[in-house]
Amino acid sequence: MLPNSAYVFLIYFLSALVFTLAGRDFYNILGVSRSASTNEIKKAYRKLAKALHPDKNQGDPDASQKFQDLGAAYEALSDPEKRELYDRCGEDCLKKDGMMNNADPFASFFGDFGFHFGGEQQQHETPRGSDIVMELTVSLEELYNGNFIEITRNKPVIKPAAGTRKCNCRQEMVTRNLGPGRFQMMQQTVCDECPNVKLVNEERLLEIEVEVGAPDGHKTRLRGEGEPHMDGDPGDLVIVLNTERHPRFTRRGDDLYTNVTISLQDALTGFTIELPHLDGHSVTVSRDKVTWAGARVRKKGEGMTNFENNNLHGNLYVTFDIDFPKQDFSDEDKEALRKILKQAPNNKVYNGL
Repeated sequence: MLPNSAYVFLIYFLSALVFTLAGRDFYNILGVSRSASTNEIKKAYRKLAKALHPDKNQGDPDASQKFQDLGAAYEALSDPEKRELYDRCGEDCLKKDGMMNNADPFASFFGDFGFHFGGEQQQHETPRGSDIVMELTVSLEELYNGNFIEITRNKPVIKPAAGTRKCNCRQEMVTRNLGPGRFQMMQQTVCDECPNVKLVNEERLLEIEVEVGAPDGHKTRLRGEGEPHMDGDPGDLVIVLNTERHPRFTRRGDDLYTNVTISLQDALTGFTIELPHLDGHSVTVSRDKVTWAGARVRKKGEGMTNFENNNLHGNLYVTFDIDFPKQDFSDEDKEALRKILKQAPNNKVYNGL
């Protein structure tokens, strides 16, 4: 009879063995737990996709394979149906059911990542529709923690229609014979005959990632989600993030600023307060000496997350205002205060403001 701990170890070992035999460990590839939410999986994929892209790791012979493994892991775990099947019997079950299409999610993951790795910029040889710029207001909490926002877009889509139409129209030079030894060169419009098309509005659900630490005005480009072009490629949808005014914090770069009002008693005797931060954790601010109006305390590393390097954080600056008592003091209280404070009169007169 085996002890309970042995049974637990045996079950864990057999589960690990089953997944090893059934294919790649997608949770391990993405670096997330088995209980990770879909948003956590998306965040992990996006972070690793930037770091593992082959163009950034040209010295690593396994870079392409690592990137392919990452794409397969995201494809399987970001889809609830595929993830449920994978959790039951691993990658081989997905392959048997034809649910792994080996598409490159990097190319379509919320459109464009907003950066390019090496190589020359693509030149559009075909005509292209106009870009659409849309402003999206986000909270400071979303910029601090990261978020995914779903938006619905009514997008005109090109569909086949009956008949034909003139397309790919262009100007070409033609030569006309006007008689012996006489020619005339002139431009004329030349068109091709193409199948007819029409524009039909379709409702599209788009998912926009608010990246951790993104600056105000940050742009996210979703390729092919702009205006269509009858004879070419559609334009892009450009999302511009605007930061909503926050009731407690003001952001300047990676630093956060806030004002706290304390009583005159706390200003004179010291205090300890807990400030709720943007992710819910508390920041302790403590002073055991006199605090004057306008005094400022810096809390290192309690600012915004840096957009380029999420391991870096700005500072939090807390400025204090003093709430003076509104009631009148008796003569005895006033005399007691004078004895405690021991301050000489220091009345200064200023000319003007």
